[in-house]
Amino acid sequence: MTPPSLAAVLWDMDGTLVDTEPYWMAAETPLVESFGGTWSHEQALALVGLGLEDSARIFQEAGVRMGVRDIIDRLTDDVMRQLSQTGVPFRPGARELLAGLRESGIKTALVTMSMRRMADTVVDLIDFEAFDVVIAGDDATRPKPFPDPYLQACDALGVTPAETVAIEDSPNGLRSAVASGAAVIGVPLMVSIAGAGAHAVWPTLEGRTAADVAAVHTAHFSAKEPVR
Repeated sequence: MTPPSLAAVLWDMDGTLVDTEPYWMAAETPLVESFGGTWSHEQALALVGLGLEDSARIFQEAGVRMGVRDIIDRLTDDVMRQLSQTGVPFRPGARELLAGLRESGIKTALVTMSMRRMADTVVDLIDFEAFDVVIAGDDATRPKPFPDPYLQACDALGVTPAETVAIEDSPNGLRSAVASGAAVIGVPLMVSIAGAGAHAVWPTLEGRTAADVAAVHTAHFSAKEPVR
């Protein structure tokens, strides 16, 4: 059977497209400490790729006496402030690959658990038309690791999951993308993605092209060995 053609690439944002995880961590510690608590690097790593509402509840358990929405707004404001000062901190090769996909006529979507206002800020700072669709944390019917955000992106793009490749950096994000039925590339950053189901693992996006992404898609849907 001929495998479906690659129609779209679905990008995670934090840690995959842009290296904003340190910004989140820098916002988390003073939040917890302002309520007399402590926050470790290990606790911060455990939140990578988790939906913001779930993360906010963990902060409440750590002693932050604020509502879920207030916690999300405070952290988002802090990260957006850092972005306004530094610009878009693209991961190596991410901008080039994204631009190459656009030039090749492949649709692109941003699928992030960050709030839409932050996702829109990042997209607006990119110096070309980067995405056809944005699915943010406040758009998702259920957060990652549920497949909903990726399925919503496919619906909005008018494609099936079998026509897509998703790119993710975290176990929660990978599980979400794999469950959606997409071919999935893992590009680890701060946490191990071993056992999370990536169909291909790339140490970096640097030097990667649209043809490389298409090769992963073809290999996966032809039931061949993953492309490494």
